[in-house]
Amino acid sequence: MSAAAFHASLQLLRTRRFSMFWFASLLSNIGTWAQQLAQPWLLLSLGASPFVLGVDAFALAAPVFLLTLVGGALADASDRRSTILKFQSLQMLCPIVIVLLLWFHAAQPWMVIALSLVVGITDGLSMPSFQSIVPSIVDKAQIPTGLALNSTQFNLSRILGPALAGVLMGSVGAAGAFGVSALSYVPFILVALWVLPRGTPGSKSLQGIGFTWARLQANVHEILAQPVLLSALTTVLISGLFCAPLVVFCPVLVQQTMHGDVSNFSLAVGAFGMGGLLGAISLLGLDARRNRRAITSVFALGYGLVVVLASQATSVWGLTLLFACAGYAMTLSNTSANTLLQSASASAMRGQTVSLFMLVMRGGMALGGLLTGVSIGLLGVREALLLNGLLALTCQALVAVYWARRAHDGL
Repeated sequence: MSAAAFHASLQLLRTRRFSMFWFASLLSNIGTWAQQLAQPWLLLSLGASPFVLGVDAFALAAPVFLLTLVGGALADASDRRSTILKFQSLQMLCPIVIVLLLWFHAAQPWMVIALSLVVGITDGLSMPSFQSIVPSIVDKAQIPTGLALNSTQFNLSRILGPALAGVLMGSVGAAGAFGVSALSYVPFILVALWVLPRGTPGSKSLQGIGFTWARLQANVHEILAQPVLLSALTTVLISGLFCAPLVVFCPVLVQQTMHGDVSNFSLAVGAFGMGGLLGAISLLGLDARRNRRAITSVFALGYGLVVVLASQATSVWGLTLLFACAGYAMTLSNTSANTLLQSASASAMRGQTVSLFMLVMRGGMALGGLLTGVSIGLLGVREALLLNGLLALTCQALVAVYWARRAHDGL
């Protein structure tokens, strides 16, 4: 880690456009994480089972399977300002509806899940446009730095959001966390509309072509034909499938095996964010030209190992420490993979490349949440997470070997 590289990275925050986007994204993500903490606990308080929590996670992330590639095509061939405005505004209505349901004591688990599905659909269609903003407002040589800084604010929000939600849930109830989530959309939408000029398409070469399935399939095939990109995407998919459920089912682990409360859950999730923040800061100290392959593989393996250890944790404090390690490993692995993808992809297909990253990450989380919810019902939460961790270690080791061989062959 270089002090000079770290100092140079922070210079990007002094630019007006990037700093405004960074702070608006931080506020938005604080609201999102406040809701992420409140929602599973709310479902449990409404009588939902661990399986229902898995269904909720699936409803939130599953639309990525169907829609994120379309969202990538929209990001490359249409006005990103318009896409963000339409779908993020619709998404903002969902926490407002939950606040109203709680106010009138009408909330039911199926209603929360239905709103998660709406959020998932809007995410699938709009997030590729959002994820393409950083490469659009910085020079190509600054893309690794911009993504690392973006990861820093995201993980800082993992700390501040759950902490804020813990205070709100202990004072005004879950409605406070959902209310903050709704308000947090406003500054992000306004700044994103300012950062991206009106009518600017994702790629001039695609202007006027519009969306076609044939073009989408051709672009995806071209991206997956590159071994470096394929290996990075596979690594992220495995982490989402087997490791991400650790966070989804944290409330079950805390409540059923440690007899903890929402403050213990908030502490663990906050520690995950702290670890992620440290991971993002570590990336800021790396030379922007450094190859991210080894970092992606090593820390993906570390993430799987942490899941194994966390499944056997016997105290809240031990679990909290392991969650910090999980956040650190996940951030270094996934952010490095994202850097590889966005740096290696052609600007005309950056939105499509980002959509594939989202597909494997969020889609893996969706399927992993659903399958882990089933396995918890059959095996128990400790046993299910232990199985996940062992599968993650095995699969990541195989991918790392494949990646190393392809690199040795010069591919």
